[in-house]
Amino acid sequence: MFPDGGVAAAGRHYDGPAPLATAPATTAVFTAVLTEGPLSRVTLARRLGLSSSAVTKAARPLIELGYLHEMAATERSAPGAGRPASPLAIRPEREFFVGVKITADELIGVVCDLGAQVRATARRPLPDPGVDAVLTELGRLVDGLLDAPGGYRARTRRLGLAISGDVDRTTGLVRYSPFLHWRNVPLGTLAAGATGLAVTVENDVKALTAAEHWFGEGVGADSFALVTVGTGIGCGLVVNGRLVSGSHGVAGEIGHIPVDATGPDCHCGGRGCVEAIAGTDAIVSQARESAGRPDLTIDGAVALARDGHEPVRAVFARAGNAIGCGIAAVANLVGPARIVVSGEGLAAYDLFDAPIRASFERQAFGAAADCALTIRRLPFEEWARSAAAVSIQALVAS
Repeated sequence: MFPDGGVAAAGRHYDGPAPLATAPATTAVFTAVLTEGPLSRVTLARRLGLSSSAVTKAARPLIELGYLHEMAATERSAPGAGRPASPLAIRPEREFFVGVKITADELIGVVCDLGAQVRATARRPLPDPGVDAVLTELGRLVDGLLDAPGGYRARTRRLGLAISGDVDRTTGLVRYSPFLHWRNVPLGTLAAGATGLAVTVENDVKALTAAEHWFGEGVGADSFALVTVGTGIGCGLVVNGRLVSGSHGVAGEIGHIPVDATGPDCHCGGRGCVEAIAGTDAIVSQARESAGRPDLTIDGAVALARDGHEPVRAVFARAGNAIGCGIAAVANLVGPARIVVSGEGLAAYDLFDAPIRASFERQAFGAAADCALTIRRLPFEEWARSAAAVSIQALVAS
């Protein structure tokens, strides 16, 4: 049913998911229609710098394989403008993709269609963060999703995994995941063996950035940044239309930009890092000390701040200030057209918003302060969707 590439269920080995399109023009057409379509051939030719015949040639195999189709002809744009256009569009149900976000205590999974729309969701607790236990639960989660109502199994061959830490997407190796305490785990190979699917492994923040660039607020932006707030403070960067990984795979680590030389020690070995001030654990620690309540949780800290407890409100204000400084550093260095601040930590959005914006505007240099800044919460299902989106990218292009 599928073109060649990826992992056969019987073989259960990992060799990396092969892209569907190998010709550059075919990849460009597929990507444009997928992320910005439906688009006419004329529009595609103009946008991609191709001739109309080249667009037709590039689109033909995608139409024959059922990934694209021609919509009904639309009206001419003007008298004498030629025959009516027949826009190209994707067939969302041509193939499905599983995405899983791996946390220290839970797996969150989704099934997405070709347009990255979520069709099914599931969660499984992780009583043990060890590799073997995670793989066992991953296999059960994936099986449950594929057998969910909707008939996904027959049209699913790809799995995307999003995990925190230092990840080599090319090989599927997790070099280091601090919250799982993993080092040098060949997750791509192991997950392929556990599920029989072609696996793409990506750092969770980079996966979320890629998903936003293709299917969210970053669509059409040549430069774009996504900052995540939660247990850690992360950042993904798109420059010249491409996700930046860096030569060592750790580009965008704004959580470890020092913003206060007298601030608390950070687990990275530095001092006064954004994450040491604004990460969830850091906020809880500071709130406990400010309130004199050693048993305080993050939810309790948020409740106290919203009830007007000034010392705890000051903790959130300090955290927002640190995040804003980190974002301004990104704007000053990279100059993105848009920055989105998100993550599960923004459940306390109302406590962060004003300090983040004030700090950003104060620290951003010149026109960098004009960068569009969006602050919004993101549930873990969106992180799982981003893992599926990365597997969609692996179908479209290497």
